[in-house]
Amino acid sequence: MNGGAGEKVLSVQQIEVFYQHVIQVLKGVSVEVGDRKIVCLLGANGAGKSTTLKAISGLLVAEDGKITDGRIEYGGQRLDRLVAHEIARRGILQVLEGRRVFEHLTTEENLRSGHLDGGGPIPRKLEQIYEVFPRLKDLRKRKAGWLSGGEQQMLAIGRAIMGEPKLLLLDEPSLGLAPLLVRAIFDAIRRINRDNGTSIFLVEQNAALALEIADYAYVMENGKIVMDGPAAQVRENPDVKEFYLGLSVAGDRKSYRDTKHYKRRKRWL
Repeated sequence: MNGGAGEKVLSVQQIEVFYQHVIQVLKGVSVEVGDRKIVCLLGANGAGKSTTLKAISGLLVAEDGKITDGRIEYGGQRLDRLVAHEIARRGILQVLEGRRVFEHLTTEENLRSGHLDGGGPIPRKLEQIYEVFPRLKDLRKRKAGWLSGGEQQMLAIGRAIMGEPKLLLLDEPSLGLAPLLVRAIFDAIRRINRDNGTSIFLVEQNAALALEIADYAYVMENGKIVMDGPAAQVRENPDVKEFYLGLSVAGDRKSYRDTKHYKRRKRWL
């Protein structure tokens, strides 16, 4: 486990998370994110992926969740004892699942709301966002509630970039989007990583695209990490091909009808 190699930025060490003091969601999860790397976390619905991101960003408390064991370090300092706004001040920002924007504000007002005190000049940062997402410049005066799903996703990511994050946490950025928009979003993620040097921890169900842009990958099931390795290596794993990429070992795309009753035990379990 090396989070994409290079200098380690984020280290999540054997954390356990409970909701409402009763429901255990994470069971000894350890992940790392390297400096200027893209790391993806794959898994089915309910595996604990979003909970992992919220444990890092400090948003668990809003859902009556708590880290009960383990530790999270960023730049060698503990995060798991801090509240969300203190974590954000250290350069860790999360884009939540579901394109949560301020619908009554314009596109540009939404972007400006992401600016943190002490950051660079707002006009320069806006232009950087408009270079990555030209569509947002055309829509800068439109109320965010009238934007399409893809445009709102661009806006949510752009608003986070206004805060100049050192580590960006992305939760299901492709959810509910058309294939062409998904490709545009992933191209933008890669550009943000390359041009800004932003480390990215990506939770995503579109395994094919996530593994295409990531340096390192983790697979989570039932609150545990069951596999990790360089993205290219994980992509070639037979079980990942079959259960996450929809391919048989021979490389044929499997139909849902053929796989829905598939009972073979996964090799990693």
